[in-house]
Amino acid sequence: MSIAIRLKLSHHMLTSLYERLQKAYAMGQLRLIKRIHALLYIVDGKDVAEVAHILKLSLQTVYNYVNSFILKQLDSLVYRFSPGRPAKLSKAQRKELGETIDAGPEAAGYDCGCWNTVMIQDWIFNRFGVEYEPHYVAELLDKMKYSYQRGCFVSDHLGDVAEEQKEWMTKTWPEILRLAEEKGAMILFGDEASFAQWGSLSYTWARKGQQPTVKTTGIRKAYKVMGLIDFLSGAFFYTTHTGRFNSETYQAFLLEVLKKTSQHLIIIQDGASYHTSKAMQQFFTQHTARITMFSLPRYSPDYNPIEYLWRNVKKKATHMRYFETFEDLTKKVDEKLAGFANLPKSILGLMGKYLPSLGAQVAQPPTSS
Repeated sequence: MSIAIRLKLSHHMLTSLYERLQKAYAMGQLRLIKRIHALLYIVDGKDVAEVAHILKLSLQTVYNYVNSFILKQLDSLVYRFSPGRPAKLSKAQRKELGETIDAGPEAAGYDCGCWNTVMIQDWIFNRFGVEYEPHYVAELLDKMKYSYQRGCFVSDHLGDVAEEQKEWMTKTWPEILRLAEEKGAMILFGDEASFAQWGSLSYTWARKGQQPTVKTTGIRKAYKVMGLIDFLSGAFFYTTHTGRFNSETYQAFLLEVLKKTSQHLIIIQDGASYHTSKAMQQFFTQHTARITMFSLPRYSPDYNPIEYLWRNVKKKATHMRYFETFEDLTKKVDEKLAGFANLPKSILGLMGKYLPSLGAQVAQPPTSS
């Protein structure tokens, strides 16, 4: 049974504690972080047993932290790493660490969805009693082939999607290739993109401590593009407009492509509502002599190579650029679209999902134009 402790601090002392806590986080001073949190929890009215449970400390340790702070105030918040080289985790401990990281911080008991170095440092200390400095945690993770990277969304129906993707590559795609050869058809991957007047941000080299900036009008107006790229030749068909994407604009675009070609068209598209609407179903039924339509698996943008084309166009047209007027934007986007239309070999280099030999190029799509 724990003894109730009440700790009241002045506004100045609370501010000092929070400042010291920020420095402790910045320096990865794990024990000091826990020590200050223990004090703040007590100030907040939590009892010693609850604080000990939250921070995974013994009751006596929490009592010691409070007593020391009462006697020495901020001077009690002294921290030093243990001298000498840190103990090494065993092979089995590293394996457990990797499995814990893979499972995510929530599974490890943290109220957070993202791992950071201090949390992993904390987990190692609590689980194995080994205290690492933050920079050594980073080195350890690097040796274990982990990196600090941005997450991505996956469908909560991942198993079903994986089956759809497998069926697409093993059954549907071979059928498309067979049909294209039989009909002498073009295989056209289609999609739409939007280019905003307020521009787009990207990574660029800049002086340390001076974050690169780019002016923006903040005008929320965008230039829309519909496109189709041919798997076999690299031909690029596109149309631009400023309105919304809908079934009518999609039909008008496809009719223009039909006028410009004489071959049968196999069109591969995603499940956007204006692709699969009743009006579009009727349109495809009316044009079966010239068009055969296939739908990509759900949640599979990387199965559509034109996505990589849009990334390239945005990189060259809008990343880190300022557009004072909408006409400035449309002129630059039109210029880059025309450049790619004249470079079918560059577009063929985007087909890595369907040509394994080009897989590395999909990871880093060609940027010449």
